[in-house]
Amino acid sequence: MDKVIIALGIVFIAISIVLLLKPGIVKSLMEFFKKGKRIYISGIVRLAFAVIFLLAAYDCDITWLIAAFGILFLISGISIFMLGPEKCKSIIDWFQKQSLLFIRIMAIIPLALGAVIIYAA
Repeated sequence: MDKVIIALGIVFIAISIVLLLKPGIVKSLMEFFKKGKRIYISGIVRLAFAVIFLLAAYDCDITWLIAAFGILFLISGISIFMLGPEKCKSIIDWFQKQSLLFIRIMAIIPLALGAVIIYAA
């Protein structure tokens, strides 16, 4: 199961590199999630990540760190459902108004998290 966590870490890093090179993709992706109740797709994905991370934590080298990521994914997934589409849309609107430099800086966060996840697995 730790191989799945390593694969997810690699995916996080790959996506971050794409976002660093082409930050405009973020704005168009956010436009997709603003329509209807598509934001719930993001919540479901986060909850799935939470399950994967929590189940795989015991197979990883740094169990508590992978479990902590699982708990964070769980909280973020539940938060999306609790906030609802309208509140999430206002957050997305704020994020879309930010500069491309800001988005590039924000892309460094999942890049670092992906590296930490791979290290912890």
